[in-house]
Amino acid sequence: MAVLKVIEVLADSSKSWEEATKKAVAHASKSVKYIKSVFVQSQSAVVDDGKIASFRVNVKITFEVK
Repeated sequence: MAVLKVIEVLADSSKSWEEATKKAVAHASKSVKYIKSVFVQSQSAVVDDGKIASFRVNVKITFEVK
């Protein structure tokens, strides 16, 4: 039996939601080991002068507690 824990992380990117998600996982992996999955809970974008300025994601990262 494995014990899993979930944390919520917010991240942004000037390129895409995918890159923002990758940034969230990369940042979390600096202090959390055994990451098993990421769930994109929500996506949003900041609009500046009629153009998308940044992409934002709210993700849930699941990791195993050993």
